[in-house]
Amino acid sequence: MSLSAQLDELNGSGASGTATATVRNQRIQSIDVHAHGLTPDAPHAQHIHYGEEALNECPTAALDSNDDGRINTVEGIPAYGPVVVSLNTSGGTTPASFLDVSRFPVSSSGSYHYSRDNIKFTRVAGTGYNGGGGTAKQIADSIREGEGVLVIHGVDYNGNGVYDFEGAGASELDPNLPAEATDPAVCGVLEVAK
Repeated sequence: MSLSAQLDELNGSGASGTATATVRNQRIQSIDVHAHGLTPDAPHAQHIHYGEEALNECPTAALDSNDDGRINTVEGIPAYGPVVVSLNTSGGTTPASFLDVSRFPVSSSGSYHYSRDNIKFTRVAGTGYNGGGGTAKQIADSIREGEGVLVIHGVDYNGNGVYDFEGAGASELDPNLPAEATDPAVCGVLEVAK
């Protein structure tokens, strides 16, 4: 099954992009992501999200529960769900790799092209950010049905060219990381390609 997504900006990032994927059985046979307008020369965590309890769509400003003018990663979970696949450049792609920033694409002058083949869905236990529950077959079936959401993270709020704590404080996912490194920058639902 061929899927595609238009990636639209979140949090005023100014970023956008496209993604295409082919999902067969319990694998992503291939996936390509083209993104631009991102924080230049910085790593960008990217994931496929899905949740049995989620809306499986991109978040809106209505989810800004603490009224700080931005959607942080956890505030977006009711919309896009937890991570089911980490789209990193090497190594494992399980949800456990969701914050391994050293293995995610780095934008060259604000853009990148990412491509990877043969990503196996795995059973995901739990309901937290990095685990949506469900078997590999259930996750693959749901993504083929248009319930997978691709999210790219990383927003340089203060425009100084680096992720730092002055832009939005610490990440709610890891206090050792700035929120600029983990907040969502673009989002799109993987839908059946026409």
